[in-house]
Amino acid sequence: MTRKLFGTDGIRGTANSEPMTAETALKVAMAAGQQFTRGPHRHLVVIGKDTRLSGYMLEPALTAGFISVGMDVVLVGPLPTPAVAMLTRSLRADLGVVISASHNPYQDNGIKLFGPDGYKLSDEVERDIERRMANGAESALPPPDSLGRARRLDDALGRYIEFVKGSFPRGLRLEGLKIVVDCANGAAYKAAPTVLWELGAEVVPIGVEPDGFNINRGVGAIETAALERAVIAEKADLGIALDGDADRVVMIDEKGVRLDGDQLMALVARTWHAGGRLKGGGVVATVMSNLGLERYLAGLGLRLIRVQVGDRYVVEAMREGGCNVGGEQSGHIILTDYATTGDGLIAALQVLAAIVEERRPASEAARLFAPLPQLLRSVRFNGTAPLEREEVKRAVRAAEAMLGAAGRLLIRKSGTEPVIRVMAEGDDEGRVGRAVDEVVRAVERVAG
Repeated sequence: MTRKLFGTDGIRGTANSEPMTAETALKVAMAAGQQFTRGPHRHLVVIGKDTRLSGYMLEPALTAGFISVGMDVVLVGPLPTPAVAMLTRSLRADLGVVISASHNPYQDNGIKLFGPDGYKLSDEVERDIERRMANGAESALPPPDSLGRARRLDDALGRYIEFVKGSFPRGLRLEGLKIVVDCANGAAYKAAPTVLWELGAEVVPIGVEPDGFNINRGVGAIETAALERAVIAEKADLGIALDGDADRVVMIDEKGVRLDGDQLMALVARTWHAGGRLKGGGVVATVMSNLGLERYLAGLGLRLIRVQVGDRYVVEAMREGGCNVGGEQSGHIILTDYATTGDGLIAALQVLAAIVEERRPASEAARLFAPLPQLLRSVRFNGTAPLEREEVKRAVRAAEAMLGAAGRLLIRKSGTEPVIRVMAEGDDEGRVGRAVDEVVRAVERVAG
C-alpha cells in the first residue's frame, strides 16, 4: 500500500479542504491512537500547534479522535515542533502531534506525528495508519468507561525554555551581543526571545505578533528581507530567523548577509570536530546541500553523507551511521546530542557558542566556504504530472548536457505542496542559470 495522505513531513494541505478537514483530522487521530495503544497503561498523546487560525479547528478534532479510542490528551498550545517532540519523551507519552504547515502561508496546515521516542514516524508506520483509516478505525471503539480525558499542560513553555537553555555550553554567556530574532509570527514567538534574553543577549524581537493570518508573511526563515534590514538598522551582531514551527533556522550576519543551513552545519561540524564531539565521521545532509559544503568537510577529513530531501530521512541516516550532526540547506539542523528533530533555537545557540568562543564577528566565524553557484526555482502545477511529459524530459536532458560533468541537476516533486523544484549547481554560473530556465519553461508550458 502506498501512502496517499502522508508526504515527506506528515499530512499537509489547504485548511478546511481535504485532507486538512476536521473530519479527516478526527479519523487520523483515531487510527494513530489505535496504532500506538499497546499494553495496560493509560495511553497519552501530546498535541501542540503553531499560530494559524485553522489550528482552532484541527486541535479539537484531533482531541476528540484520540479520546474516542481511549487515549488521554495533553494540550500544550502554540509551541515549536521540537518542543512537542521533547515533551513526548519527557512525559512518557505514546504519541506526539504537531498541527503546523511549517514555512507555508496561513491558508495551509498540517499534522506531524512523533512516536514515543520523539522521532518522526517511519514510512511503514504511516502506511499502517492509513490502512487503519481505510479499514474504518471507528469499528473498534472502546466502551464509554474507557474514553480518554484531556487537560492542558500549563508549564509546557517553561519546560521547553529550560530545555533549550540547557544545550548552551556552561560558562558561556551572550552578554555583549545584540541579536535580532525573527519568530515568523509563529510558534516560537514567546520562547525564542526569552531564551536569548535569559542567556544574556540584548534582544530585538520581530515577527512576534501572531494574529492567525500573518504566520510566515514577510518574515521568518523563508522571507529574510525584514530581518536583514533590522540587523543593519539596529547595528546588531547578527539575526536569527525561525520558520512558523521553529524547526528550522537561518541567520543573518552583521553585514546583513544570509547564512543558510549549509554554512551553519559547517560551523557546528568544525567546532564539534575540533572538540572531539563530532560522531560518525561526518555530516548527513540532503541532495540539495551545496557542493562547497562537501568540499569544505573533505578538507577537514570528514564525509558529507547525502540522502533524499526531508529532515526525517536525514535523521534516519544519522541513526544508521551514528552521526550527531545533520540537516538541510533550508535550515533544518538536527543535533541528536540534544534533540530528535530539527530545532532552530538549539542550532542557533550552537552557532552563537562558536561565535562567542572565537570572539569573531558572524561574517568571519560562520562563513567557512564559498558556495558553488546554485539556483533553485519552484514551479506550481495543477492536476498534471509534468515530469512525465516528453517535452520536460527533453529539456532535462538538454540541461544536463549543458552542465556537463562539472555540474549537477536535481528535479523533484515537493512532498508537501503541488510544486516542482528545479535545482542546478556548477562552477559556471551562467550555465547554471540557463539550465534551470530551460527546465522551468518546459514545466510551465505543460503544467498549466
